[in-house]
Amino acid sequence: MASWNSIRLEVTYEVFGWIAFVSWSISFYPQVILNYRRKSVVGLNFDFLVLNMTKHSSYLVYNAAMFFSPTIQRQYHDKYGFKEMIPVAANDVAFSVHAVALTAFTLFQVLIYERGNQKVSNTCIAITTAVLVSALVCVIIASPKHSWLWLISVFNTMQVIMTAIKYIPQAVMNFRRKSTVGWSIGNILLDLLGGVLNFAQMAVQSIDQDTWVNFYGNIGKTLLSLEVVFFDFLFIFQHYILYPAEKEERNQTAVQERVDSLIKSPNKSVSTNV
Repeated sequence: MASWNSIRLEVTYEVFGWIAFVSWSISFYPQVILNYRRKSVVGLNFDFLVLNMTKHSSYLVYNAAMFFSPTIQRQYHDKYGFKEMIPVAANDVAFSVHAVALTAFTLFQVLIYERGNQKVSNTCIAITTAVLVSALVCVIIASPKHSWLWLISVFNTMQVIMTAIKYIPQAVMNFRRKSTVGWSIGNILLDLLGGVLNFAQMAVQSIDQDTWVNFYGNIGKTLLSLEVVFFDFLFIFQHYILYPAEKEERNQTAVQERVDSLIKSPNKSVSTNV
């Protein structure tokens, strides 16, 4: 079994991992709190939530199986070498459990708060159904030969694909509305920090082991970090550059002033006639 060569790097690895866990975990709360304060989920894309739930569920299956199953760990070592370290840490499992729970709670908020005319699209339903059916088929294929490493790798691939897809509906919705109102930027900033630290954690392990197997042995985690960073920068650009809150407030103020002038105008005419 592989072990750490440097205590300093091992400590750094653990620190990065748990800070990423805290950052990613806290990132769910700004949206939950925003929904609670507004008593509304208008502006939060429902496709994003459903796809996010599918993504995190797949990632939970991969992380938990890789971390807890001796059989899968043995298959991993048979494929990549006995000296290689398991690429899933305790913070990965903890994050996945928390992510599934908080996403489920946010979906519950959708049911009890104002949502306007928003609904889950047929495209989202079709994608989610295809993922679930594919997962079931893969379980049936893997069972006879006990190809459990291959099976959880499929779930890992699913979460990578869902990560790429899940952000698109919200980004498009922001673009069409020319606004990010209802979409918490706090979520994005914390998500970005988690993604960067997650990638740094893998780099630290690779430096200590003097091998980059960690990156392609858990390609899902690698791609996840890169996707998160890319889309978070996109949302930051939308929020602060394209559709800043100050600009929206000025537009709303101008509209309100025009409305007020229309309301006051008839009153002036009446007083004059009197």
